[in-house]
Amino acid sequence: MMDSQVEEKRIYATKQEVLDRVKELSQEENPGKQEIDKLKVAFYSLLNAEREAQQKEYLDNGGDPMQYVVAPDETEQAFKAEMALIREKRQQAFLALEEEKQKNLKRKLEIIERIKTLASSPEEANNAYQEVKTLQQEWREIKTVPAENATDLWKNYQHATEQFYDLLKLNIEAREYDFKKNLEMKTNICEIAEKLAEEEDVVSAFHQLQELHNQYREIGPVAKECRDEIWARFKQASTVVNRRHAAHFEAIHAQEEENLSKKEAICQKVEEICSQAASTAAEWEEKSKQIIDLQAEWKTIGFAPQKMNVKIFERFRSACDAFFNAKKAFFKEIKDKYSENIEKKQALVAEAVALADSTDWKSTSDKLIRIQKEWKTIGTVPKKIGDQLWTEFLGACNKFFEARNAAGAGQRMEENENLEKKRGIVARLKELAEAEADNLQQQMQQLTSEYNTIGHVPYREKDALFREYHDILDVLYKKLHNSNARRRLDKFKSGLHDVAMRGEGAISDERARLSRRYDQLKQELQTYENNLSFLSATSKKGNSLIDEMNRKMQRLRDDLELVRQKIKAIDAE
Repeated sequence: MMDSQVEEKRIYATKQEVLDRVKELSQEENPGKQEIDKLKVAFYSLLNAEREAQQKEYLDNGGDPMQYVVAPDETEQAFKAEMALIREKRQQAFLALEEEKQKNLKRKLEIIERIKTLASSPEEANNAYQEVKTLQQEWREIKTVPAENATDLWKNYQHATEQFYDLLKLNIEAREYDFKKNLEMKTNICEIAEKLAEEEDVVSAFHQLQELHNQYREIGPVAKECRDEIWARFKQASTVVNRRHAAHFEAIHAQEEENLSKKEAICQKVEEICSQAASTAAEWEEKSKQIIDLQAEWKTIGFAPQKMNVKIFERFRSACDAFFNAKKAFFKEIKDKYSENIEKKQALVAEAVALADSTDWKSTSDKLIRIQKEWKTIGTVPKKIGDQLWTEFLGACNKFFEARNAAGAGQRMEENENLEKKRGIVARLKELAEAEADNLQQQMQQLTSEYNTIGHVPYREKDALFREYHDILDVLYKKLHNSNARRRLDKFKSGLHDVAMRGEGAISDERARLSRRYDQLKQELQTYENNLSFLSATSKKGNSLIDEMNRKMQRLRDDLELVRQKIKAIDAE
């Protein structure tokens, strides 16, 4: 018994050690259930820890979680085979024990009936003393009976033997000797039971007490005056052991209830994590770490109450399975998206490489800029291959643009020279606007012709130069227009006398013609103003068109003013 207890308390470091002990037990006729259960827990704890370490190593080395497969374990197969053999032996032993219990029950009932018969009269009792002693010895040698019959069986036996000894008259000395020996044996049992109160293993003490009760029942009666006292002593010692046993299991039950509460809290945490959708790989990995930490915490918690232990584990496992199945589906979708993105980027790399040696600078620049923009719209790919594709793509683009920049260096120098030339003409036009020159129109035409013969300027300077050039032209055109308008009005006024000489209606006809011209110009100006309200200056092209329309509208206003002055001159005449 002590060897078995030592084995039950042994700590196993490897699966093979557990298997070796199971093989030893499989050779026994009826291995103990308690040790078998502990060996099973120890084996699968070691096996699960080993598999978790293998999975962690696989993932740490960059393995795909969706491709991981649990490796078969030969030790587990051997363990299951030995456990099956043990279960078969225990079943056979159980059936044999039950058969033996029934035989024992039948024989003990026969003994009780025989003692009752011998105790039916004083004469029978006096003549059958030795037979009763033989029956008592046989009773003690008979071991277990069905538990449901044990108490009634012992009470009937005790009652029958007490009846026999109460009727025994002839051999008083023998009876007193039996009473004395029975008292000594029961006293010894009481002392052993009292020492069990100090036994460290409460469960073992309880089982030992049950054996002492079986022994106590097998011992014959004691003197009538001692019966209550010795039974009270044994009962008191039993009460102490039973209370310690009950308190022990109450503590276990309380701990199991606490464990159940802790496991329910962990289930709630896992279920809450599952309910919060993750949208990125980083979020999934963070949640996975939380789940793994909760799984590790779960392992540190002992059993829940037996009726809830399987249910709470199923709840926990279902929540974990739901999480990792969702994670697996997410990463499968990511993997498929990665494959699609890789194909798209490989196509752009091939297109960039094909354009790298082109010398069609403008068209190729536009194409490369387009595919660079398209590259930015493509989603992510795994870092290693993503870096490789980016290096190839960037290299092809840089190769073209470096060649284009080298070829355009001379062009930029020419454009800078053109810029200086055009700025010089603009400066001369500004000087012309401030001076009084008779040949203003001729000089303007000469300078604008010279300006238009000069080639392109740097792109970033083009708009500012364009505005400066046209602004000064507007000033000059206005100045030239005003000068021409005065000359034309003076010439018109001086020619009114000649018009009047042509007849009485000539002046009226001229005024009517001018009025029609005035209305025509006014309507044309109104049209431009209406069109202008529909234009937008959000682009450079739109802005230049608005500027041109404003210039035309100003010329129309100037023409209107000239016609009005002519009509006014006719009216004055």
